[in-house]
Amino acid sequence: MSEERLWLALDDEGEPEIFTSIQGEGPSLGAPRTFIRLSGCNLHCKWCDTAYTWNWASTPFDHLTGEKFDPDQERVSVSIAEIAKKVAETSPMGIVLTGGEPLLQKSKLAPLIDAIKSECGPVWVEIETNGSIAPPIDLCRHVNQFNVSPKLAHSGNAAEIALKADVLKQYAALPAASFKFVIAEEIDIDQVRTLVRDFQISPQRVFLMPLGTTSEAIRERSLWMVGLCTRYGFRFTDRLHIHLFGDTRGT
Repeated sequence: MSEERLWLALDDEGEPEIFTSIQGEGPSLGAPRTFIRLSGCNLHCKWCDTAYTWNWASTPFDHLTGEKFDPDQERVSVSIAEIAKKVAETSPMGIVLTGGEPLLQKSKLAPLIDAIKSECGPVWVEIETNGSIAPPIDLCRHVNQFNVSPKLAHSGNAAEIALKADVLKQYAALPAASFKFVIAEEIDIDQVRTLVRDFQISPQRVFLMPLGTTSEAIRERSLWMVGLCTRYGFRFTDRLHIHLFGDTRGT
């Protein structure tokens, strides 16, 4: 089995953040999944709820909390073999590679999936990505579902970095890709509709998700977001894990 290593985030106990829960967002909402949280991100959303994967003390990035993190305390290098064994211990019904941005370590993801399947047998595979890094062809063959979440202007990322036309075209052409947009204000729907039109994405593949890290904030936005979904034919996705567990690691 491969001795290659990946950077993983650490949980509150200082262990690699590999955990079993239910998928809280998108097309697999409510389904049991084993999550593997990779560390590092090429984007820097000011409202990100996993800023401990990228907002290091030495960086100039802004975040609404103002909190910075020490990479030596927040990430660990783990071998593919060790990750696969830890995942196998959870008897996964499906796995989700999340982050951070998993595709920063894209050359190692197909070997990781192979190793997990070697330990566990056939298993459903999802990758959560911001859609700014193209997936290698060999990786696409290993993945059942790409949960693509392009970042809108309110994220604080420059469009030329977050919304790369050539990359989004590749994801739009993948039948396995769905698109999730975080919505903060009603005006955000204009940018969503432009992207959906420009990349010819079927509305049935588009999910609108309320910004928020508390049930109160999510519910407040959800009430008016339902109207946007019924008006434009998009799908609504909740943040179920926030309602159940709060904004905590390993959930």
